[in-house]
Amino acid sequence: MGHPVRMLIREAKSEDWPAIWPFFHTIVSAGETLTYPLDLGKEDAEGWWFVPAPSRVVVAVDEDGTVLGTAKMNRNHMGNGSHIASATYMVDPAHSGRGVGRALCQYSVDWARAEGYRAMQFNAVVETNTHAVKLYESIGFEVIGTLPEGFNHPTEGYVGIHIMHKSL
Repeated sequence: MGHPVRMLIREAKSEDWPAIWPFFHTIVSAGETLTYPLDLGKEDAEGWWFVPAPSRVVVAVDEDGTVLGTAKMNRNHMGNGSHIASATYMVDPAHSGRGVGRALCQYSVDWARAEGYRAMQFNAVVETNTHAVKLYESIGFEVIGTLPEGFNHPTEGYVGIHIMHKSL
């Protein structure tokens, strides 16, 4: 576990993508935590991550401007379900255990509340991603259901994916 890091969370810019891509690719291609295609290429991945307003993408940077992690925040559904927010987080593994994920998650909750969302929902938290589950629970999210065998983990086989929820 690394030492806590001082960081700034700011709006992500296209110039941040070259710093995001290496850890994005590492996380996605490992196939352990996200439901993204494992072979997602750099150009397509950028389009998947940099979503248009009213969604938002931020980066956490340290005092030197190094990108430590990123978050994508968006409405969970359209139309009559658009009052529920969602988010996805990626932390550079080189900076894990230093509070980056917690800061990004708390930032997204604060953003959703300020934007008038009534709740946040995570649709697919892989149950074997115990660090994320514990982090989200510590911020007030609850597992409201689990889709059995909803995720094909590369080493654990078919495992459940949690739906997690937090009222705002």
